[in-house]
Amino acid sequence: MSNERVSELSINTIRTLAMDAVQQANSGHPGAPMGLAPTAYVVWARHLRHNPKNPTWANRDRFVLSNGHASMLLYSLLHLTGYEAMTLEQIKNFRQWGSLTPGHPEAELTPGVETTTGPLGQGFATAVGLALAEAHLGARYDGTIDHYTFGICSDGDLMEGISHEAASIAGHLGLGKLIFLYDDNNITIDGRTDISFSEDVAKRFEAYGWHVQKVADGNDIEAIDRAIEAAKAETARPSLINVRTIIGFGSPNKADTSGSHGSPLGEEEIRLSKAQLGWPYEEAFYVPDAVRDHMSAAVAGAEHEQAWQARLDAYKSQDASAHDELVRRLSGELPENWLAALPAFEPSEKGMATRASSGKVVEKLFGVLPELVGGSADLAGSNKTFFEKYGVIARGEYAGQNIHFGVREHAMGAIANGLTLHGGVRGFGATFLVFADYMRPALRIAALMHQPSLTVFSHDSIGLGEDGPTHQPIEHLAALRAIPNYVVLRPADANEVRECWQIAIERTDGPSALVLTRQDVPTLDRKALGTIGDATRGAYIVADAADGAPDLILISTGSEVPICLEAWHQLTAEGIKVRLVSMPSWEIFALQDRAWRDQVLPPNIRRRLAVEAAATMGWERWTGSEGDILGIDHFGASAPFEVLYEKFGLTASNVAARAKALL
Repeated sequence: MSNERVSELSINTIRTLAMDAVQQANSGHPGAPMGLAPTAYVVWARHLRHNPKNPTWANRDRFVLSNGHASMLLYSLLHLTGYEAMTLEQIKNFRQWGSLTPGHPEAELTPGVETTTGPLGQGFATAVGLALAEAHLGARYDGTIDHYTFGICSDGDLMEGISHEAASIAGHLGLGKLIFLYDDNNITIDGRTDISFSEDVAKRFEAYGWHVQKVADGNDIEAIDRAIEAAKAETARPSLINVRTIIGFGSPNKADTSGSHGSPLGEEEIRLSKAQLGWPYEEAFYVPDAVRDHMSAAVAGAEHEQAWQARLDAYKSQDASAHDELVRRLSGELPENWLAALPAFEPSEKGMATRASSGKVVEKLFGVLPELVGGSADLAGSNKTFFEKYGVIARGEYAGQNIHFGVREHAMGAIANGLTLHGGVRGFGATFLVFADYMRPALRIAALMHQPSLTVFSHDSIGLGEDGPTHQPIEHLAALRAIPNYVVLRPADANEVRECWQIAIERTDGPSALVLTRQDVPTLDRKALGTIGDATRGAYIVADAADGAPDLILISTGSEVPICLEAWHQLTAEGIKVRLVSMPSWEIFALQDRAWRDQVLPPNIRRRLAVEAAATMGWERWTGSEGDILGIDHFGASAPFEVLYEKFGLTASNVAARAKALL
């Protein structure tokens, strides 16, 4: 069989598998895979270096399907190129319970899927993080990591605001090994794109500093191949290849219409489509042997990996220390004794803002964890996350650990995910807590992917003061705590900061956020208070009743713990037996064994008062039906923070009064 014929047959196999799978599921998106099949075929059969026998090979090329609704395109490619988990039976079970073929690709579920996509724009921005990780590791370790990041994106991806942010920083940094193919099919769910989208995408990306090409015919595989070769030859700029495709190509009645976007074609239309494509096989889900042989042979994955392993071995001879560090980073293991480098803080009435103590910890972390790479969305001085001596990532200079994300919070979150997904890097971002709303889709995707991305959120309450309610977070802690598999850490003082960073760094199965104050807080004297436990348990006893079981429990987080400690002293002086519990992380405390949870919050002690300068939602879980919550269920105001705390009742005297009301 000629090369031309086997290529055509392979492309049509991708199309027919998508048609059949969507039809059998009676759910899904057949049109994009049908239109994109030639584009994806060229990438996977001619350019992508990967090893289906080892999907996590460190130096593989990455492929991101940003328009995740076209998932059958990716699943077909994984099956045809020999990913053992992606059997034909899995494709037949598309969108079904327990399958590896969910409606949108899920990285934590399906081998060969690099990142979870579906919310449009997320994959595009995450791919920027993948490409940046490659550039960083390549620069740091003498080109030992050296691969491309390929992606496909849609009109919808490029409408989303996150794509603007991510494309801008990718162009600014000159990420020359990032290559996106744009599925320019002029169709959205509501109709043709010109009802809402009329900009010149090519000029927009040129303005961002991208190398832009156009392929007029999405079925011209030689033109697509030449464009990819030209993109690979452009080393100083990321590339966008605008490919004019026809959604639902081959469907006589639904091609080039929104009717093929998000619904099965129907049995009769599939029959007509296969006939129009010249598909000679009647059996559904049919894969010709010639296609299977051709696609698996095109991969040459073992050869690529063996060649890279030889380079890695040679690097060890060149620089054993750097080699060992790279191997450790890629393994995800932490260096020995890394915790010993973190500072311990002496008790202090004045103390410091937890953002300041976090900065001292992060500076030490940069020194012992070169994999920690990230930065702030133009708030580095406020977030305390910038340390110039560890190098700054810039165009052509990628070995450093500091990133200037600019005012691009949403892209920052997704890029941090991409850095972490790549391996060898722990990506982090930083901004004010109120701007967590700008990042939320990326934070949620990280939690869904079980990726340990990190975020520093400073200026965590009305404690930021005069900037007023536009910048004072109220509902944000509750919103973050509502994300499954997301760990929120709100430390009360400098030593809790150190312990919360320990939790975040050691966590490997999901993202974490450090939530930090603008204002100073005391560093507590645990020894003098008789403290039991520490922040690594999620919650612990800061101070307890002197004799016997307490009559009530104060529970607090962050900057309100010192306020509650003052109230504890007042209540104790009045002869009331009271316990103070600091609970920097609901999620970590919930993971502790029952013995610890019951020791800290004995079930029989039901008089409990929770205190936090935030929305009260959710605290009922810990206070119970007989407890009370002192928080803020309204917006803040512009005034010095001391005034705000007094006006809103977050004072030791009011805490004591509310506590006594429970007795």
